[in-house]
Amino acid sequence: MTRGFFLIKSMGNHQSIILSLGGSLIVPKDIDTQFLSEFNAFIRTQIAKNRRFFIICGGGYTTRHYQQAAVAVVGDGLPNEDKDWLGIHSTRLNAHLIRTIFRDIANPMIIEHYDQKYDIDEYPVVVCSGWKPGWSTDYCAVMVAKNYQAKTVINMSNIDKVYEKDPRKFPDAKALDHVTWDYFSELVGDKWTPGLNTPFDPIATKEAKALGLEVIILNGKNIPNLAAAIDQQSFIGSMIAPA
Repeated sequence: MTRGFFLIKSMGNHQSIILSLGGSLIVPKDIDTQFLSEFNAFIRTQIAKNRRFFIICGGGYTTRHYQQAAVAVVGDGLPNEDKDWLGIHSTRLNAHLIRTIFRDIANPMIIEHYDQKYDIDEYPVVVCSGWKPGWSTDYCAVMVAKNYQAKTVINMSNIDKVYEKDPRKFPDAKALDHVTWDYFSELVGDKWTPGLNTPFDPIATKEAKALGLEVIILNGKNIPNLAAAIDQQSFIGSMIAPA
């Protein structure tokens, strides 16, 4: 169990919370409507507590499905940039789904570019998608933190914690409750390739480290555990921080 102590930037009368919603939760293979129903209800209860959510959507199975189809037709010589664009458009499709779910309370415009600030007014939900090739939506979440002056990103993944090595290959891998950016950078390396399977992508890691952010990685399907992290209570997950 870990306990997170992090700053949530106040915007207007809202507390703003950045959620990087893994595509593996939205579309593990088929669209997970049960999870999305639970997530919908949860966000609405949190908004009643005067909280605002930036939700950055990943691509999930849709990304892999399209990338694999392209490679099957074109071959292994398909450029990484094209694979990334397939992933980016997958995140945008998922973002439109999430914005539709929250259409009565969400900013009508999905954030798709991170070299500018959007007029988000006082909408309690702001939905975001992928941006351009070279990184995953982890990096987009970091850019939201930078642009809207937040100090923490909660990464809703399909894993409970960060491990020192891949637990699928190494049964003796140790879970890590607290990780420094220096150590985490060694774990994930410094290069991005489409479909890279790391808890937080290397390009996002570099930027988050430079900004001095805190990133919480937890299993997003466990909604009560997510609530505990947001409320700064004990939760199951990993905190990556400057020290």
